[in-house]
Amino acid sequence: MLSRRLFLTTPLAALAAAKVKITAVDIYPIRIPVTKDEAAAGLMHAFQVVEVTTDAGVKGYSFAGPAASELPAIRQLLAGADLFAIEQHLDNGLAKWGGVEHAMWDAMGRIAKQPVHRLLGSGGQKVKAYVTCVWPGKADQQHITYQAQAEQAVRLQKAGYKGMKIRAWRPNPLDDADACAEIRAATGPDFAIMFDRTAHLPQSVGQPVWSFETGLKTARALEKAGAYWLEEPFARDDYDSPARLAAMVDIPITGGEGYVGTSAFQQCLLHRTYDILQPEGRGSGGIFTCRKVAFMADAYHLPCILHGTMALMLAGWLQATFAIGAEWQEVALVTPPLLPQQQWAPGAKVLHNKEMYKVVNGEIIASDLPGIGLDVIPEALAEYRR
Repeated sequence: MLSRRLFLTTPLAALAAAKVKITAVDIYPIRIPVTKDEAAAGLMHAFQVVEVTTDAGVKGYSFAGPAASELPAIRQLLAGADLFAIEQHLDNGLAKWGGVEHAMWDAMGRIAKQPVHRLLGSGGQKVKAYVTCVWPGKADQQHITYQAQAEQAVRLQKAGYKGMKIRAWRPNPLDDADACAEIRAATGPDFAIMFDRTAHLPQSVGQPVWSFETGLKTARALEKAGAYWLEEPFARDDYDSPARLAAMVDIPITGGEGYVGTSAFQQCLLHRTYDILQPEGRGSGGIFTCRKVAFMADAYHLPCILHGTMALMLAGWLQATFAIGAEWQEVALVTPPLLPQQQWAPGAKVLHNKEMYKVVNGEIIASDLPGIGLDVIPEALAEYRR
């Protein structure tokens, strides 16, 4: 078991001695005005804001909140509590509400006048972005032509992005390998093409969890077609099958977005389940949990690359990614033919600097702003509150 002392030796220790108290927590939706056509195209304009108020006169914000119906339980946990006692709050149930944890870190960073990633031992100042694309219509994407997927990959590549991930949900899994071959022919060798089976989710469209034989056949076909990795090919509670598969193919087998806390990741490491661990920036428990998973992965010489999100919500994910020094950050879910900046544009209306993230040649650059890196306009939040 990792010693908790490891996580108490940060620059936050001196600040924590001040015992800043949480005086209020609020959760509310905002709806940023867009046209009907923009909404239909997929522009992100609706967010669930978490607002944490402290007795230091500082507020922290997150746009990745849970439903407002969770407020009574969250207030019971946090009202009057020490803002900096993240480990204690996680033990008491905060891991269920990662978006709230993001807002707490935002307040801590604002008090310290530092970005959160710097408080957690910044491992990098920029990260390659790969873009996960899901086309409207059938969830399994069988209605989308290989050419359309290749065209979106080229669009992203021309915009400077380094990779694209798509679902491996087609009823015939080898069809996705054929799609990979067409995308690879269009992009050349230097563009990463990731595939995500998402473990149990294809059951929602009437598909079974893959057998090991299906997973092996598909992984070998994807490898031959030039895929970069295959994500969550089997059930999430199956720690052995991905390990067997990883030993038999050269492309990385990845996973972890469905786990809460660190225990399941420990099992993954003990079983050598995945080549890359992918904690979810909110669902796994928040920024601090992702940082702990990365410490664990590092002891086994495995990369840790966060599962992602989009727009204003991404800010908390990025703080963990920059603290870890990860190679990639997923930007998801993008609706083709949009580019990420087009899809998240409405969110700029609640920011002073109007630049949500600085993206240079497909790499997201770490912000020097304190907290989780968003210069929020409180008056705009009040205006768009619903």
